[in-house]
Parts: sequence; structure tokens; C-alpha cells
Amino acid sequence: MTVAAIEETEIKSPAPVGSPDAKSEAMVRLLTCGSVDDGKSTLIGRLLWDAAGVTDDQRAAIMHASHKRAVNGESIDFSLLLDGLQAEREQGITIDIAWRYFETERRRFVIIDSPGHEQYTRNMATGASHADVAILLVDARHGVKRQTRRHAAICNLVGIKKVIVAVNKMDQIDWSEERYRAIENDFMSLAANFSFTEITTIPVAALTGANVVASAAEMPWHSGPTLLEYLEGVDPKTESVDAPFRMPVQLVLRASDDFRGYAGTVTSGEIKVGDRVVDARSGLSANLTRISTMDGDLESAKKGDAVTLVLDTDIDISRGAVLSEVQRRPVNADVIEARLVWLSEKSFDPEAGYLLRTATDLTPVTSMSVSALIDFETLASAQAHDCGVNDIADCRILLGRATALDLFRDLPLTGNFVLINAIDGATVAGGVITWVQTGASAVGENVLVLDRARLAGLCADLGQSEVDRAEFERRAQEVAILLRSAGVPVLIETDR
Repeated sequence: MTVAAIEETEIKSPAPVGSPDAKSEAMVRLLTCGSVDDGKSTLIGRLLWDAAGVTDDQRAAIMHASHKRAVNGESIDFSLLLDGLQAEREQGITIDIAWRYFETERRRFVIIDSPGHEQYTRNMATGASHADVAILLVDARHGVKRQTRRHAAICNLVGIKKVIVAVNKMDQIDWSEERYRAIENDFMSLAANFSFTEITTIPVAALTGANVVASAAEMPWHSGPTLLEYLEGVDPKTESVDAPFRMPVQLVLRASDDFRGYAGTVTSGEIKVGDRVVDARSGLSANLTRISTMDGDLESAKKGDAVTLVLDTDIDISRGAVLSEVQRRPVNADVIEARLVWLSEKSFDPEAGYLLRTATDLTPVTSMSVSALIDFETLASAQAHDCGVNDIADCRILLGRATALDLFRDLPLTGNFVLINAIDGATVAGGVITWVQTGASAVGENVLVLDRARLAGLCADLGQSEVDRAEFERRAQEVAILLRSAGVPVLIETDR
């Protein structure tokens, strides 16, 4: 993943509500995350309650249920608006992702309330992959916790660039500015390890509603926005205006003998009738003659549009192909390096069979190795060769065939993947691509192959045991990093 220095991170308030710069026309997909019991569901429940996101019958039902529970001595338990499962209400924690839709006069929102307990990290990661902006809750009494750091790392992993640090339960620390500033500074030090581009910190008290929708008289020292003011002014867009065109093919349509169309959703860029497109895997290209939709033909299509493309020449492609512009096309990679979050209760097994699923493609994994894990105390990469549930790991994957891929930092929707167990089809990990390369067999002498023979001097002390083989891969990875930084294409050949 790209690591940005904290000096490059913009810490700012949004454009004032009603200003020309407020991008209020765009819908915001909003993730709430943070450690267990930091108040995520209560905060969002309060936001819905105060921002007219709750109907009268819902208010009556929540008030009735709250009186029966009498949680924290409060008359209303706002978390009940999000925690809908019986087990969640019984245990007082969020287990599954809760999706809520609401809108104000200025903007529409999709709220993704994620669980904070470590046991349900996989659910949080799933929710984060759909979000534009994250609210990271921190309990003002306890500060940044290990799970806070894990959730921040996952937000960074899935490409969330804008983060709101909501320091909650300010009412329980007597509205202390000193404590708030200490937590703010702690998080900014943490954020130096990530690539967030905008961080806004807001002191709130979810139970009382302070700084959620209305400003808090108890905190006159806070001159920034309330939570709702920020959300109504934030611009959720992160993709470059000049992003290259990509459309993974979902289905080839043959409506009649003279109609052949390639259906899919545009994941980046824009395409117009008359443009030339290419199948990244085969290199076959053709001119675009028609963009068809259920509502009629279009002259152009952009990111998010579900369309069928008709070309002037039939090219032999199927589901899994990626149509792109000719000049800036994906890499046909059969070797990738990636950072992933391990989701399965079963730890990584180098002898197991895995499949790599991208937008519409499914590719067999020939071999896979883990090189490092993220330490959630220091957030540094620590050498490792195994990973288990909830770990974030750096790995190297060899694919059974070339697959059209992009780097995640350039094009997130064609630069991410999930790993699937080849036996039972269960998802075991989700990750992002940090480096891609075509294999040595395809590019011949242009690639330097690091194998046992070439690294004989450096690895003379290593035998053929499993531990020694893992150590060879580690040393080879370190050499490869140095060579790649000098512009030398490298392929590591293992003897596993």
C-alpha cells in the first residue's frame, strides 16, 4: 500500500453548508467503525433521530423498547435503530453490518454500521469495501485502542481516503479539551502510517446529541463543524478525473444473429461511441458502434453505468475479460504482490488450493507465500510466513494464467480481489494489488529471475527444509525490492 507522510494529509473542515463548494448533490456511503462499545450504533441512531431519518412509528417503537430496557438510565436507546438482530439486542453489541438509508434537505446517505468486536472484523471489512467516507469512533475515556488501529488499517487497505475521527462520550470526561487534543494527536501519529487524504476530528456525545446535529454549548472551544455539517459538505469522490476506461465483461449477449454485445458495468473512466477499445488479455481491439441500455442507447458511458457495448468487429471474449482503452490498458499479470486481510477461521495454508476472484474473473492460484504481517501496536510490517483470522498480511501470489489487473492505488475497482478456497468456495481473504508483473516466460530476457542458483552466495547457508525455503523467499523478496526500486523487472522463482 502507498504510505503517505502525515505532512501530506489534509486536515480541514468541509466547505460551509450552503457554500458553492459543498458537493451536496453526491450520495455519501458512510461507514461507522471503531472498537467495541465506543458508541457507533448510538451515534448513528442519534444522527437519524435528530436529522429526521426516523418515522413516527419507528420513534414510538424505539421509545417503547427503550423504556423496557432502561439502558444507561436514558429514556431512549438510539442503538436500537441499527442493532436489529435479536442477538445484538440481547448482547448489546453489533454483530452484522446494518445498512440504513436517509436523506436531509441537502444530501442522501447510505450508512453502513459495522461491528467493533474483533470476532466480527470480517463483517467490518466487508462494509468498509463499500464506503466513501469513514467515521472512526474513539471512546474519550479510553482513547485509541488496538481494534481502533486495526479498523484504521482496514479503512486504508480498502482505499477510504476521508476519515472523521469522532471522539465520543465527551460528556463522561467533563467535556475536557485537553483530553480531546491528546486523542487527536495520538490518532494523527497513527495516521502517518496510512494514505488518508483528509482527516477531520469532531468531539461528540452521542447520548446527549452534542455536536451530532446541533453544536454543543458545553464545548465552546470547538469551532469546527458538527457531524452532520461535515457530512453534508464532504465530497466523496476520490477517483482521478482522467481515469482510464475499464469495463469487466459480465455477459456476452446474442439477442439475434446480427447482435453481439458485451454487458458489464463501467468501473472507471468514460467511453464514447466511435472510441476504440481493446480486450486487455488477448490484445484484440475494435471500434465502439453502440452503447445500449434498458432505457435506450447512449452516446457515452461513465463509471457506474451498466451498459452493453456493441463493436464493429466480433472479438472472441467471454465473461472475465476486461475491455479498456487502447493506450492505458491493464497489465496481463501472472505474478502479483498484495496486501490482504485474512477472513477465514482456518489459517493460511501454502499447500491449500485457492482461487483469485476479481470483478468478473476467476483465476487459479499456482502458489502463494506470506512475507509480512502488520503489527497493530506499531503498525509496522513484521516478518512472517503465516497469517490467521483478522491478520493483515503482505503476500506474493503466482497465478495459473495471465489476468488483466491494475494497481489498487490507480484503479481500485480493478485492483482488488478476494481469495476463495478451491474446495468449498468459501471466501478466505480480501485484498488489494500493490505490484503486478507478467511472468518471465512471457517477457523473456527483460526479467531478472531470482532463483537458488543466482542467489547461491547470499543463501549458501540454507538447505531444503520448510523453514529454509521460507527464509530463501524472504531474502529474495528483499533483493527484489531493491532491484525494482532501481527499475529492474524481477521474478522470484521458488522451489516449493
